[in-house]
Amino acid sequence: MPQLDIRDLHAHYGREPVLQGVSLSAERGEVVGLIGPSGSGKSTLLRALVGLTQPSAGEVLVDDRRIDYRDRASQRWLRERLAIVFQQYNLFQNMTVLRNVTIAPLEIQKRSKAEVEALATTLLDKVGMGHKRDAYPDELSGGQQQRVAIARALALRPEILLLDEVTSALDPERVNEVLDTIRALTREGITMLIVSHEMAFVREVSTRVVMMDHGRVVETGPPAQIFDTPREDRTRQFVSRILRH
Repeated sequence: MPQLDIRDLHAHYGREPVLQGVSLSAERGEVVGLIGPSGSGKSTLLRALVGLTQPSAGEVLVDDRRIDYRDRASQRWLRERLAIVFQQYNLFQNMTVLRNVTIAPLEIQKRSKAEVEALATTLLDKVGMGHKRDAYPDELSGGQQQRVAIARALALRPEILLLDEVTSALDPERVNEVLDTIRALTREGITMLIVSHEMAFVREVSTRVVMMDHGRVVETGPPAQIFDTPREDRTRQFVSRILRH
C-alpha cells in the first residue's frame, strides 16, 4: 500500500486547468523527483496536496485514508503528516531562528515547550544552523534562511515532506549548502516529493522520477530510465534540452 496515493487529480485556476488527471504514488521512504517545464503543474500539485490549491476532482489518499479538502478535521489530520517548504523561505522577521522553528509545534500542535525546543535544537544542528538559533532572519544569508525553513518543516514531525524549488531563489554559491541538507534528509527514510530544476541533484537523490507537462504525468520511472533512455518523446525532448545547458 503506498503511503501517498494520488488518483486522477484535477485542479483549476479560474477556468484554466492546471492539473489534468494526475496519478502517482509514493511508497514509505521513497524520494520522488518531479521534473518538467515551467507551467507543467509540478508546484501546483504540491500546493494541492496540502490544500493550498483546492483540487476540483480526483482523490488523495495518505496511509489509505482519503483526504477531504473541504473538511477541517481531515485537513488537520493531513497537516499532522505533510509539510511543505517553498522557494521563498517566509520566515517571521521579528522572531529568532529558534522561535521560527518552534512556533507551529507550540501554537498549532500544542506540544510541550521542553520537547519542542529540544527537537528544534537537534534539527537546527542537523541542518548546520545550531549556532544561529538566536539570530534573526535578516542576519542570515538566503541559504541559511532556507535551511531554517527546512528545520521548521521538520519540527512538525511530518511523515511526508514536500520541497518546492527550494533553491531557485538562492544565489548560485548558496545552492549547494541547501542541497547538502536535503541529501542528508534522504538518507533518513522520510518520504519526499521534490520539485527542482537541479537535474543532476534530482537524478542523484530520487528513487523515482516523474516527468510532467501541461498538467499531466508524461512518464514515470527510475532516474536512469528518465535521464538516459526515456520512453516518451516529450521526456526525451525535455531532458536533452535541459542536459545540453
